[in-house]
Parts: sequence; structure tokens; C-alpha cells
Amino acid sequence: MPNIELEPERKLSTFRRIALGSWRRPSDPTAYGALTLRMDPALAYIEAFRAATGRHLTITHLMARAAAAVFERVPEANATLRAGRLYRRRRIGVFFQVAMKDPANGQIDLSGATIHDPERKSLIEICDELEARFTAVRSDRDGALARVRHMLARLPLRAMPALIELTSFASYTLNLDLGWAGVPRDAFGSVMITNVGALGLEEAYVPLLPYSHVPLLLALGAIREVPVVRDGAVAIEHVMKVCATLDHRVLDGAHAAVMAETLKAWIEEPFAHFDRVPAP
Repeated sequence: MPNIELEPERKLSTFRRIALGSWRRPSDPTAYGALTLRMDPALAYIEAFRAATGRHLTITHLMARAAAAVFERVPEANATLRAGRLYRRRRIGVFFQVAMKDPANGQIDLSGATIHDPERKSLIEICDELEARFTAVRSDRDGALARVRHMLARLPLRAMPALIELTSFASYTLNLDLGWAGVPRDAFGSVMITNVGALGLEEAYVPLLPYSHVPLLLALGAIREVPVVRDGAVAIEHVMKVCATLDHRVLDGAHAAVMAETLKAWIEEPFAHFDRVPAP
């Protein structure tokens, strides 16, 4: 069984061919963009959903489903690079960064959890799955990922780059399932989401991680109140900035435009797009 279920992308635009021939490393073609979203409708939806279901729904959960909607609209954006060639993913995966305390030294560390096929799951299922995965990560009981973390903690620092490159090469370039070695299958998914707003930051642009082969990262800023003009009158509304980091070899302005339009529609009109809120 391969690490990821893939099929080669055969219909490449002229720009995509030029981009693939121009850049070699993910550290080179980084592009950035930001989108400010009106959050009052989403906050109202979250409040209603929590009251009706008892689940602790957050903007992170909503963004997971909205990001999946982006890939549903532009499936060619759900892609990754292997040996200079573009491959389209057959599944959507969303990776979430998780802050945790290292049980060995007590220091704050970063780990992550991935859910697959969020477009096929209800918000209740997404909430329950993420809660279980976050709990496992923070308690260092997340199986294969915990074993990898413990191995890396013991590895000499000078050996780290070679191991990371080798693992990335085997998992993505060769597309091998390394579950036998404790490496989670398709560990990083299609897009990475991190909530920098939890740190009090209104915006941040996170770097591409070359070994993850993920071409899109979304950083969710802190929700804040700002004065806005609506229908000729000034009002106070809640807004949130979403900062995107893109690999320009895979994604371009056309993809970014669809992403912005889709995220705006889903987050600013949540009752029309997300699950129907059941009666309490």
C-alpha cells in the first residue's frame, strides 16, 4: 500500500510547466496573501451549535470544513510535488498544529493532528475526532507520532537533517508507506492550519515546511472588534485575518481567488453552508 493515494496530473498549464521548471526547493517559491473575514455570523453559528449539541465547536473546526470546500471547488489545487512532477491527491487531509508540553523536559513544543475527508464528515464528527486526536497528542499517547517524537528527541542534532530528508524522500518522492517504521501515513495532509490567534497574534505568515510537501498553510489570527461602514453607517463588528502561505509551483492567483471567495462565503454565511443546527 502506498503512503498516499495519488494519480499524476496530466493537464498542466503553460505557467505550471514554467513554474515546475523554474523552482527546485519549496523554500524558493513562497507566496503570501491575507483575507479579512467578518466573524459575527460565525460566532453566532458557533454559539447556536454549542447550545444545540454540547460540542465545543471553534473557528478551527469551521475552517477545516471550509478548507475542504476549497479543494472540492478546485480539486487541482489539492496537489503535491514528487520529483519535480505535480500529482493530484485523491483525498483531502487537514493538518492542525497543536501546542503541547514535552513530557521529558516540560518545555512547550509543537506537534500536530490530521483529519482526512472532512468534506464527508459532519461538524459533530469533526469536533469529536479532533478532540480525541488533540487529547492524544497533548498527553503523548498518539501512537506512531509519539514514537517518532521520542526517536527524534534521542537523535543527535547533526543527524537530524539527513533523517528528515531521507524520510521525506521515502514518504513522498518514492511514495512509500513507512508505518512499519512508526511514521504516520500521509502525516501532513493537503493543508496545514494553525491558530496564531490563540497566542494573541492578529496575523502571522508561517513558513512552508519542505519535508511535509504541503503547498498551503493557513494562519488564523485573533478575532478583534473594529469599526466598519455598513450601508453608510459606522458599526462595530468582529473580524479575523486569515494569512496564507502558498507554494507558487503548485498554487497561483487563480487558486487563491477561489480560496478567498470560498472561505468568505462559508465563514460569513455559516448557516447557509455548514451543517444545519439541530434544535437544542
